Amino acid sequence: MKKFWGLLLIGLMAFAVVASGCIGGGGTSSSSSSSSSSASSSSTTQEKVTLNFLSTQLNPPEERAFVKDQLLKGFTSETGIKVNFVPISYSDMVTRLEGEEKTGKVTIDVIGDLHGGMDYMASKGWLMDLSNMPKLQGRTFISTFEKYSVINGKKVYVPWMSATYVMVVNKEAFNYLPEGLTKEDVMKGTDKWTYDALLAWAKKLKEAKGQPELGFPAGPKGLFVRFLHGYLYPSFTGYQAKEFDSQDAIQMWNYLKNLWQYVNPSSTTWDAMSDPLLKGEVLIAWDHTARIKDAIETKPDQFVVVPVPRGPKGRGFIVVLAGLAIPKGAPHPDQAWKLIDYLTKPDTQIKVLQKVGFFPTVKEASGKLPEGPLKILAEGVTAQSSTPDALVAMIPNLGDKGGQFKQYYIEAFQRIVLNGEDPAKVTKEIKPKLVGLFQQVGIEVP
Repeated sequence: MKKFWGLLLIGLMAFAVVASGCIGGGGTSSSSSSSSSSASSSSTTQEKVTLNFLSTQLNPPEERAFVKDQLLKGFTSETGIKVNFVPISYSDMVTRLEGEEKTGKVTIDVIGDLHGGMDYMASKGWLMDLSNMPKLQGRTFISTFEKYSVINGKKVYVPWMSATYVMVVNKEAFNYLPEGLTKEDVMKGTDKWTYDALLAWAKKLKEAKGQPELGFPAGPKGLFVRFLHGYLYPSFTGYQAKEFDSQDAIQMWNYLKNLWQYVNPSSTTWDAMSDPLLKGEVLIAWDHTARIKDAIETKPDQFVVVPVPRGPKGRGFIVVLAGLAIPKGAPHPDQAWKLIDYLTKPDTQIKVLQKVGFFPTVKEASGKLPEGPLKILAEGVTAQSSTPDALVAMIPNLGDKGGQFKQYYIEAFQRIVLNGEDPAKVTKEIKPKLVGLFQQVGIEVP
């Protein structure tokens, strides 16, 4: 996904990271010489500190080079604190942290990892509660991300970077909105922007244009399966898999069967939605942000990125969320917090978005982007993440069983929607096999 973003960012104007100082500060002194001496002593202390920053993210060679040669150099220039960036796999990170926590000789200062990893490390009691750390000034974290960073009542990480899947609308489609739905409802993701409203809109578009104008990447290599388990299921049942064969799930499948008559038949051959959007084959599409980037980049004045609709249980959507944490017993917690402060500043987050394609976790970053494709994407992602009825779904970490997990949803879709089988019968047959995957891996059914 991040490789796709590299293409998007070619040709965009680079931003300079604006230095806005770091958290904390010393008291005032009665004499200038005393103040100068104190500052010199503080600077010397800072320069002697080298933080160990272990991260499962930004590990590919080109991203690693950006972190070391640009991102962290800016931090060192501001603070005098050096950083040893250590790209590492999740399993190696957990093994090292567990060993250090058991021996009481912790060498890791900052951890960068996805939410699932943070959840596991927090359950083991390895992460520091950040509730009493100084306030991070000048930024407003997206509320949905803030909620997930608090685990078992403790603030265990700070939201750092994100990615997701969204809807893209050709502005022409707003000329055919159904009664009771406004452009503002769609753009902001109000409670009127529902799946029923999407159905009415798709119906009106087909009647007006003479062909289905809604599209999904349901081809062999498309990501439509993510729409099924991370969008529709949470929106209609409140869960991804736990209520797979419930009455709410049956209602969901019947809804999708009804909606599909307004979906472009070529959807089952499309792997990505940029081309169908650009060719005018559809006016509304859903896909991963990386896979609609060409359409936004080519015709930024023609398309907008909007939140997905809501269902009876809320607005379900997938978030790939990475955070920053400090281990218990970290050798330099105050300096580690300064690094977290730096990495989550709006200007720094814009730099990360431009260079590696991860979206900001703070609202202020969107306001600092120039007009154009990058801002269109970022504003749509922020709007979706900020909806009050958000039901965030994380992709289950099933290891080598992830492929089978996806196949069960595709099987249900093909049998129920494409072949017309009874949803109650199909979901009842598949659920035991689906739940069995989670039991084999030993994790809770989402």
